[in-house]
Amino acid sequence: MEPINVTESAEVFTCNAYLIDGERPTLVDAGTMPGVEEIVADHVDTLDRVVLTHQHGDHVAELDAVLSAFDAEVYAYDDHPHRTHSIDDGDSIAMGDESFEAVYTPGHAADHLSFISESTLFSGDVVVYNDGAFDDGSFGRTDLPGADRETLIESLDRLLERLPPSVESLYPGHGPPFHGDVRSVIERARERAARREPKYA
Repeated sequence: MEPINVTESAEVFTCNAYLIDGERPTLVDAGTMPGVEEIVADHVDTLDRVVLTHQHGDHVAELDAVLSAFDAEVYAYDDHPHRTHSIDDGDSIAMGDESFEAVYTPGHAADHLSFISESTLFSGDVVVYNDGAFDDGSFGRTDLPGADRETLIESLDRLLERLPPSVESLYPGHGPPFHGDVRSVIERARERAARREPKYA
């Protein structure tokens, strides 16, 4: 599976929105890039579902446009006017040709979910690879309303507990993807978060 970052060419601040082709064509988050639905349509004829990691504006601003273009279902932890299916910790969801386990990972956002298959982690903003604050293992901001550093550390621990050893691909909400020892990236992010220091000066 090689997800396509359909917001990669964005000229506005946005999350990475990942398109997963296969039996269940899926968009993970919608981003803020105008015209993202056209990029999706360049790759797939139909979109089965949109799965939200969380509902910060940079992840959902273009959701209306995507749903206007595609008759897709919407999966989310928290309530949303377009949500058709609620997802909770431990639920299984098909994306593309794989089955993913939803892992509740609050701390950056109270409604945050990550998604783990046997090979891949979609981490949203709870853990990223490089983001300008830290390279090779960083974590989501916890200085925003509704965020909490201690809760985020607990979420990173939960990810480590549930991560299969076979996972070798990390697709974060911001910054580049990573292929390799995903567990070590999460461990470094946790170590840095546990310093309890401000992420940005």
